[in-house]
Amino acid sequence: MYKPSTPFSTALALLIPTYDKALGVPTKTFPTLAEGVPINASFKTYGGSERVENGLYSIVDTADVVTWYRPDIKADCRVAVMQTGAVYEIISEPENIDMRNQYVRFKVRRVKGGA
Repeated sequence: MYKPSTPFSTALALLIPTYDKALGVPTKTFPTLAEGVPINASFKTYGGSERVENGLYSIVDTADVVTWYRPDIKADCRVAVMQTGAVYEIISEPENIDMRNQYVRFKVRRVKGGA
């Protein structure tokens, strides 16, 4: 039986999107940090992921998250770190560990602007 090795000591906000149609095109809107659903999780960054694209070396800010199972955690959601306000999008389908509806694990990537 799976047991997390680290405590769920990081406060996160689960940002569940709402969908609207504007001119026939569905648009996704996320709530603010204050409107998000509070959850506690184990949040490990490991320094990000290294990537080489078109000969350019870059580091993508990624993290692994393990938390209590919630059926509303889906691949189209985002999580925000309450302490820093950093917003991450879920990039993998959340894994219901051992299909026991007890723990869930997923990978996230930081959402930020810039050129």
